[in-house]
Amino acid sequence: MKPDKILSMTGIAMKAGKIVSGEFSTEKAIKQGKAYLVIAASDASDNTKKHFSDMCAYRQVPYYNYSDKETLGKCIGKQMRASLAVVDECLAKAIIKEFMKMETE
Repeated sequence: MKPDKILSMTGIAMKAGKIVSGEFSTEKAIKQGKAYLVIAASDASDNTKKHFSDMCAYRQVPYYNYSDKETLGKCIGKQMRASLAVVDECLAKAIIKEFMKMETE
């Protein structure tokens, strides 16, 4: 398995203090207009994924379902996380670029 660039970039963003995680903090960041990218775990509940995808669509925040709760949490050095938001525009753009590369492969 090749190293996962998206997860390692998310880890870097976390070290830089540019990630908020957990449903409450993610939602708050979106509502305050601070979220530049939202990632929800693929194994999060359908309700959670719909909630964030609708919220992001409404506020035009890029949204992706990716990885699983355990891996998402681990890459940012925390317990299981169903959702996280990147609150730095440059880091968010870099991660989105990786998602786009993945989609074209």
